[in-house]
Amino acid sequence: MISPTKNTALVSLLAEVVDPIGPHPVVYHRAPGTKDGTGTPLRPAAVLFPLTYRNNQLQAILTVRNQSLRNHPGQISFPGGKADQADSDVAATAMREAFEELGILQQDVAVIGALETCTTGTGFSIVPVLGIIPPHYPYRIDRAEVEEVFHVPLDYLMDDARHQRLRRLFNGSPQEYFAIDYEKYHIWGATARMIVGLHGRLGGKHATPRFKKLFSICDNA
Repeated sequence: MISPTKNTALVSLLAEVVDPIGPHPVVYHRAPGTKDGTGTPLRPAAVLFPLTYRNNQLQAILTVRNQSLRNHPGQISFPGGKADQADSDVAATAMREAFEELGILQQDVAVIGALETCTTGTGFSIVPVLGIIPPHYPYRIDRAEVEEVFHVPLDYLMDDARHQRLRRLFNGSPQEYFAIDYEKYHIWGATARMIVGLHGRLGGKHATPRFKKLFSICDNA
């Protein structure tokens, strides 16, 4: 397990690139022909972008969604979902959903902060909440929502050479999107966009000193 001193240093590094936790932002569909985005409000949602220590590395935790779900069936995602009225802020939504899907307790998550809001073509406005959970966590998976949990080294995800830009038809129009392949998993869409967003906040490919400092903390754990 990583030492408390190194954990504090890692949290401090990540804290430099995230936003404070706050309420769900109000984000609108952009009405055709307008510039101010004053169409129908998108449905607020949040995900936990969970990190943990595994094999002496900092790794991201991802899930494979159940094939029977209405929204994004079978896709790779972070644990999360739409906001409830009782949720006090974006972290409350992310924590509630992480507990429902994976059994992760709120008190076991060291919340670092939020990343930029990610909108989807299915009508959601999603805030990723970055957090660290203890290693070898005893997940309790809700099989109705999650088929599988897997881990990916964060330095793999932060390698911009692995960030693909692909195109597909969406509602009859070609759309460009990010994708990242890891072993048998094809990470794409909103989840890949969130990963690329963290990469950008860390300074992208020009952040070598920061990356070295960040990942040496994990390599020496």
